[in-house]
Amino acid sequence: MKLRFTRRSVDNITDLAEYIRSRNPEAAQAVRATIYDSLKNLLLFPNVGRLQTTEGVRKLVTRKYSYLIYYTVDEAAEEVVVLSVNHGARERDHSDL
Repeated sequence: MKLRFTRRSVDNITDLAEYIRSRNPEAAQAVRATIYDSLKNLLLFPNVGRLQTTEGVRKLVTRKYSYLIYYTVDEAAEEVVVLSVNHGARERDHSDL
């Protein structure tokens, strides 16, 4: 499996990193590391996330900081496609089943 990021997910990660970095640079590094650790786990266990009402979409919550990673698994291409990354306190992109 490999990771593929949508434009939206890249923008999400960039925006949240800039927002946190402007307030606390050390925290920005910790949050980014947490998100990327979660993404690495998706490569090993791509179906670990909770299914959403939108068919094929799953949600993984990071262990720290409660970031929501929405993704799909493309078995044919052997890819985990990251759709978006947002904090749990923000409006959600999808709903749990």
